[in-house]
Amino acid sequence: MILKVYNSNITNTMRLEEKILKKFIQSKQTLSLAESCTGGLIADLLTNMPGSSAFFLLGIIAYDNAAKVKILGVPSSLIKKQGAVSAPVAAAMAQGARKILKTDFSLAVTGIAGPSGGSKLKPVGLVFISVSTRSKTIVKKFLFKGTRLAIKRQAAQTALKMLAK
Repeated sequence: MILKVYNSNITNTMRLEEKILKKFIQSKQTLSLAESCTGGLIADLLTNMPGSSAFFLLGIIAYDNAAKVKILGVPSSLIKKQGAVSAPVAAAMAQGARKILKTDFSLAVTGIAGPSGGSKLKPVGLVFISVSTRSKTIVKKFLFKGTRLAIKRQAAQTALKMLAK
């Protein structure tokens, strides 16, 4: 007797990643990433797909503010004024990553995965996700619940869903 066991979340993730892969390859468009609180999880999910090198050009884990400033070009004054976990910083991260290799799209994520680091104004689970193209940059705010790993996974999944649209 063969017992087939699978996790529906993984199956759904793979379908989403395949959709992104096909969309980018068919349109001959390119992607760069700037990840903070997801720590490279989005890049890992995308590069698990054979053929991802045809569109995925760059992934940066800008965990520290100095990396956001020096590598992605986020103004330090913006981080001081808004905080690293904010819509303007997420947008600047996405724009900075896109400009490095002049990719068609860029995706950026910044947030507080916890269990510490949150505050009343910026609680654990607060995440900003930005998608940037040459013509526009959008940012969305999310509040995820759960453990550190659960928040990272939810942020990565939500970012991929935003990218697929």
